[in-house]
Amino acid sequence: MPVLEQLGPDALRHTLVTYRNTMKRHQVDINKLNVYPVPDGDTGTNMARTLDAVVAELEKRPGAIEETCNAISHGSLMGARGNSGVILSQILRGLASTLKSARDIGAPKVAEALKAASAAAYESVLKPIEGTILTVVRESADAAVRAAGDGATLAAMLRVARAAGRESLAKTPELLPVLKDAGVVDAGGAGFLLFLDSALHVVDGEPLPEPENIAGPNTEQLIAVMKRGEGDDKVDVSELRYEVMFLLELDDTKSKAFMQKWGEVGDSIVVVGGDGLYNCHIHTNDIGAAIEAPISLGGRPHQIRVTDLFEEVAEEHEKREAQIGAPSGADATTLGGTSSGGGATSRGGKPSFKTHAALPEVTCAVVAVASGDGIAELFGNLGVHGVVTGGQTLNPSTQELLDAVEHMNAQQVVILPNNKNIIPVAKQVDGLTKKEVRVVPTCSMPEALAALVAYDPEASAEHNGGSMAKAAAAVVTGEVTTAVRDTKTDAGAVKEGDSIGLVRGDGVVAIAADVFECSTALLKHIVSADRELLTIITGADAKAATTEKIVEWVGSHFPSLVCEVHRGGQPLYPYLFGVE
Repeated sequence: MPVLEQLGPDALRHTLVTYRNTMKRHQVDINKLNVYPVPDGDTGTNMARTLDAVVAELEKRPGAIEETCNAISHGSLMGARGNSGVILSQILRGLASTLKSARDIGAPKVAEALKAASAAAYESVLKPIEGTILTVVRESADAAVRAAGDGATLAAMLRVARAAGRESLAKTPELLPVLKDAGVVDAGGAGFLLFLDSALHVVDGEPLPEPENIAGPNTEQLIAVMKRGEGDDKVDVSELRYEVMFLLELDDTKSKAFMQKWGEVGDSIVVVGGDGLYNCHIHTNDIGAAIEAPISLGGRPHQIRVTDLFEEVAEEHEKREAQIGAPSGADATTLGGTSSGGGATSRGGKPSFKTHAALPEVTCAVVAVASGDGIAELFGNLGVHGVVTGGQTLNPSTQELLDAVEHMNAQQVVILPNNKNIIPVAKQVDGLTKKEVRVVPTCSMPEALAALVAYDPEASAEHNGGSMAKAAAAVVTGEVTTAVRDTKTDAGAVKEGDSIGLVRGDGVVAIAADVFECSTALLKHIVSADRELLTIITGADAKAATTEKIVEWVGSHFPSLVCEVHRGGQPLYPYLFGVE
């Protein structure tokens, strides 16, 4: 293969695809390196998922260098995941913004792009920390600029940049004590170097590095990392429990003010984007304040994701212990995380709920009924402490809900029944426990997701009950399922096997021979001009092609409607819709 002197659009696309594939091969190793900001083993995964979004955008938007760079920029902004993914997205956006208008993309321009990528990454972080990916990118870029200035070819310049990056990565433990305590280098920095490896593979045919199957920190090192904030009066980033991420529509002139507001409620703050749209990341102990901060500036957050980092840290610790065969010298509570609590046993001898009883005490916990594993995961990400298995055809008993409530590490609990048949059952729980219990009368999973955005773990059950009920009531919901027999409805005759669309209060409003036609007919019924957000929860029987077709239809028929898709995994209902 001839050595390339220019990084044209095809080579740039090939580099990003190669980078994504290489990251996926190395993500396990990079996950093991991850100890900062918290050792939850997600850096490689988040960088890989961010690159998945970039490659998907590239596949949708073929073209010359400008269109290629626009695809990289948009895909990385919209698809960034986690702290590492958001920083990586800004690195890629910095590269793309420099290359998009270039005619000659040789060594000098690529070096300039690397320098712009470094500057963009630093600008996106409220409190830049040296010894992280920021340092590795900066020192790689500085070396690239020097080499290009000395007349190096594209391949030679990339080799100089990579050598400087490897040297910088090796020194990260000296700059960031938490890495030294864990005996590792920075995970994000290691992930970035795979970009330079990928570029050299495309430009000069150099073989890609093989995963090393590293062991990662041992139990004692992990404990030392998690205890690094003990004994002082400051709140270390490792003591911040929740990761909050969302896309934000905000006037560009207010972005700095927004970051400063976030600086008052958390750490590990990264905000990337521009032209009115930002991808935002923070670690915090106050979910409500993090979400409300941009609203006070006229911003509109959406696609909100909340992750319980303590739970992730504990799970990662257990996984690493199992991999290295270490004795369980520290339980999840010692590590500041969670352990899966026991649940009541019901149908078939299986636990009827999942809970995290070792979580630090909160004023008010939430117990929610879920009909699919994806929905249960979504609930967990939004702060739910106990998930009870149930739904349309499997209503949990009062005893099962009571057992979940009793296992909560809180004296006040809100229950989200998520089905009209479960509401009266849930209302019995308050009289059977010494805890204060409030039921938010949610009849569907989309209503529950909307309600959870208003949930505040440090507010009372009474306050949460009111605010969550108000949020749920603002959602119009619809469901698509399959008719099990012939019948007559207000919408017309239904034959067994038809797809039918249901709306609470209106019954059957749509009938069609296939799921797509039924879904679009249902959406025409529930979407009105004042609605801004559509949430789609896909069931176990949903087909990816159908989901994509629905999203495309929504984009063409309701262009102002923001569309979110979540995997629910619920049986019987391939699609649940919520419109806010």
